[in-house]
Amino acid sequence: MTLLRGLMAVWLAFPWQAMAGQPDMSVEVQAQSRSDIPFDFEPRKLTSIPKGDFGDKVRRGYELFVNTQQLKGSYVGNQLNCTNCHLSNGAKAYSAPLWAAYLAYPAFRAKDNRVDTFAERVQGCFNYSMNGKAPALNSPEVVAISAYSYWMMMGGLLDKSGMANTPVPELTDTQLQLGGNDKSFALPEPIAQKLEAIGRQNVPGRGFATLPAPQSPPSPDQGRLVYIQYCAVCHGAKGEGTKMGGAPVMPALWGDDSYNWGAGMHRINTAAQFIFENMPLGKSVQLTPGQAWDVAAYINSQERPQDPRFNGNLAHTADAFHHGEQCFYGRTVDGVIVGARAPALTN
Repeated sequence: MTLLRGLMAVWLAFPWQAMAGQPDMSVEVQAQSRSDIPFDFEPRKLTSIPKGDFGDKVRRGYELFVNTQQLKGSYVGNQLNCTNCHLSNGAKAYSAPLWAAYLAYPAFRAKDNRVDTFAERVQGCFNYSMNGKAPALNSPEVVAISAYSYWMMMGGLLDKSGMANTPVPELTDTQLQLGGNDKSFALPEPIAQKLEAIGRQNVPGRGFATLPAPQSPPSPDQGRLVYIQYCAVCHGAKGEGTKMGGAPVMPALWGDDSYNWGAGMHRINTAAQFIFENMPLGKSVQLTPGQAWDVAAYINSQERPQDPRFNGNLAHTADAFHHGEQCFYGRTVDGVIVGARAPALTN
């Protein structure tokens, strides 16, 4: 009992209280106020991944996450890797970290109009962000990415709760794919009590950080100037990305090799939040909020692969799946209807 009370005290000392509100899981994940939530979550080092079958799945998940291009032509249809959006191998807070996402699922998603498990959420990334065709549930690829996400989350929470010497419990493939928000998912008691108090969907650092609303509508024209000054050196003058020895180094931001019109990053607000917090890569905050909004508008006013839900009617697809979103899909920019020339998925 003394040990349990001690672990509880350690866990309660961390600043989780700021996230007591419940997000509406029927819409996109609400951004969090970064300044109000100091957070020091750190996943365990990769060198601590255990030997054996479970550890092999975790290692494979990591390999797929940082080099998703090895699945090009089978499940990936562009030149992106998962870590292009989920920075620091999926560990960086406020860059849609895997450890926070794992705790949030199963959850209802309006995009699928159902309750998705974590594995089904991973499948969605392949269909939209990777502009590909998702591996089947229970496939080695989906299990591996689920295992890596789980290991990252559980190891970090154990360490944060004073249990650094406690091995990450090994789960079956079925358990791994459910996610940490399932009622059957077991957590050490000190962790479980605190997470139940705030809701597992509300882990600080999840999703992206809030960005002040622009004083005027984001301008693609102004964003083009920001792009030329800050972004083109890495992502190319035409958003085509950069390669070295034929391998992608920096991701394409529009065109056939980028995310499609169904990906979350096509929303101007999502892209602006990500850009302001993380870009230019490795240089911390360099842009003003207004510049982030404008360059997000410029990038997301460019053509990219078609929404996989496209039914042959652009206006109907826009109304059915993009109504209320901050995006340009189906709208007119400089006399051109955005999305009308978007190539359909062919791989």
